[in-house]
Amino acid sequence: MLLAIDTATAQVGVAVGVDGAVVGRVELARGQRHAEALAPAIEYLLQATGVRLDQLAGIAVGIGPGLFTGLRVGVTTARVMAQVLRIPIVGVASLDLVAYPLRHTSRLLVAALDARRKEVFWSAYRTVPGGLQRLGDYAVGTPAELVAELEAHGAEVLLAGDGALRYREAFEAVDRVELAGPEFAMPSAGALIELACARFEREEFSRPTEILPLYLRRSDAEIEWERKPA
Repeated sequence: MLLAIDTATAQVGVAVGVDGAVVGRVELARGQRHAEALAPAIEYLLQATGVRLDQLAGIAVGIGPGLFTGLRVGVTTARVMAQVLRIPIVGVASLDLVAYPLRHTSRLLVAALDARRKEVFWSAYRTVPGGLQRLGDYAVGTPAELVAELEAHGAEVLLAGDGALRYREAFEAVDRVELAGPEFAMPSAGALIELACARFEREEFSRPTEILPLYLRRSDAEIEWERKPA
């Protein structure tokens, strides 16, 4: 039995699954109140599915990129649980969790999450047998920069994620770009179960101390600290 956690966005998502199939999941839109919502969501899900902590064989966590506070809460919780229960852990990029449910498209697939500061995190994928292949590194930039990337590529594009929806006017103005619906706005806890189970089967897990949030830029607090006079 596997427990999956993703708190990279405004959504708190947890799921329980076995053999790649979801047994139960909870997804809550809690803004930035991840610390208040995550533990009760896990407790409720385990009670509702009848799963005990000692039945968990592994932990999976979305590692971002995403919101700093949410990422810290999710990754820290997953690491502590894995250490206490003495079970393996895997980390999966949260952009991958946005893209994976749309893996059957024949178009270029781009996941874009709201990064605040009028920016988005994004990554591009293409369909391959058995799943998706990421094209290039995870990136952060303005919607205009992503628009330029899409125009330069020149392919038919399916764009998903809450960043795509927030700046939809900019993206809808680009030829050959279609936006996925609101149901594909956030990282999927179900996708995390499926992707993590495959990694566990291949024994591609990590020690808790090896799981770190994927930060693509500095936090607001760090920037404000540098702006203060010495």
